[in-house]
Amino acid sequence: MRTERHHASGRRAAGEVAAMTDIDGQLGTLLVQVGWRPEDLADRLNRFAGLHGYATRVHRKTPYKWIKGSGPRAPWPTLTCALLSERLQRIIEASDLGWKDEGTQLMPATAGLDGPWNDLGAVRACKAVMEEGAMRRRTMFLAVLGSGMTESALEWLIAHPAGDVSRRAGHPLPMEIVDCLDVMTGSLRRMDDQLGGTQAFDLVRMHLHTTIEIIETRRYGDQVGRRLYGSAGEMLRLAGWLAFDAGRHAQAQRFWDAALRAAHAAGDRALGANILGFQSCLAKDIGQIRAAISFAETARTGYKGRSPQVAAILGFRIAEAHANAQDTGRTRAAIDAAFDSLDGSPDSFGDPAWSYWLTPAHGDAQAGYCYMQLGDWNRARQHLIRSSKQHHQESAREGALRDVLLATTYARQDRPDLGRACGLGNQALATLSGQVDSPRCVTHLRDLVHHLRPYHRTPVVRDFCLDADEMLRAPATPRTV
Repeated sequence: MRTERHHASGRRAAGEVAAMTDIDGQLGTLLVQVGWRPEDLADRLNRFAGLHGYATRVHRKTPYKWIKGSGPRAPWPTLTCALLSERLQRIIEASDLGWKDEGTQLMPATAGLDGPWNDLGAVRACKAVMEEGAMRRRTMFLAVLGSGMTESALEWLIAHPAGDVSRRAGHPLPMEIVDCLDVMTGSLRRMDDQLGGTQAFDLVRMHLHTTIEIIETRRYGDQVGRRLYGSAGEMLRLAGWLAFDAGRHAQAQRFWDAALRAAHAAGDRALGANILGFQSCLAKDIGQIRAAISFAETARTGYKGRSPQVAAILGFRIAEAHANAQDTGRTRAAIDAAFDSLDGSPDSFGDPAWSYWLTPAHGDAQAGYCYMQLGDWNRARQHLIRSSKQHHQESAREGALRDVLLATTYARQDRPDLGRACGLGNQALATLSGQVDSPRCVTHLRDLVHHLRPYHRTPVVRDFCLDADEMLRAPATPRTV
């Protein structure tokens, strides 16, 4: 019944938009193709504008004027074309809609990142993604969907080793400098854990600029060079995570593609596999489930090391991908394997520094998320409660996310526990309002409000939704890119 109502609603929406194509052809036709009403377009444009640092907003009825032939003012032509291009996976230009061209070029996120899988290709990719700040007024990158998402993953899997990455010119670089770079990267990771990505992003970019300059100008042997490329790869991985947490999916794709090439130049398969694991997260969050599974399985295939932390991280990525595909058997098997790995002992080289975040508490949170995707609210809640009891030294963002997910299990069970759902929701709201800037967590909070909305006559729900709506209506924080 629920599915039938959904399809009926979709048909009505498509019919409403189709009726408008008689007034103006192209925009109405494209809205029919993507299944959006003009109000849907306005809502998506406002979120899209916030993610790209624009404070301006468009009224929900304004797209009706555009359909009737009134051309939008800047920046709406560029943002509308970018949004439709990303959804349709083909470039839509302003002229296609009969609008004035603002001079911004739309390009896929993979543009300029197709060099060779060696140190030269890695440097070229790093510089391409780091030069975007100067390009942002004339170029907008679009997230790549479908099979195009996983091309770099398959190339990484079969690429030949990068070979010697030493550099013979410039002043010599001691290994101690690389140690310093890695210490700074670790500090930036911890900063992101507690504050969210917006406040750490500019620092990560400056750190990356310094590292790339060192790679290009100093003299070092192969061992130091591999450490340098590994440092650059982890910083790019972190930059991609910050972009992803902020909802900037195309930018995250670019950072992670460049990070994968740097990790390959370093000969660091664990780092490369971890990067693919993050790409799997992005894919499942934007509904590209087949790509999410491909990323996660490729990561596991490409990593032959014996770090329990890394194996567990990759196992949970596989579990998340299969949970979103509603494959209960594979999800449970992957969760069990991940916990088994987490209980193992590291080899003589230990676990990578970047794997610190996967504690037993976080493992339970990951498992809880997976069971939520399967609709198993009881098992999800068991893991999330166990996680909350082990949360020593956890990040503020992950604590807020766990509270939102746990609240959702109470809201969506057969007989909702509205008091507990709203209590946990208020805890998350307090963290997200004053301590952590994480649009990704806010999206989960928005979902919780949606699930509680049918009970708005209950005082505790009404109060929570009013407080949450105030935060959800706040304009997005402009982000430098």
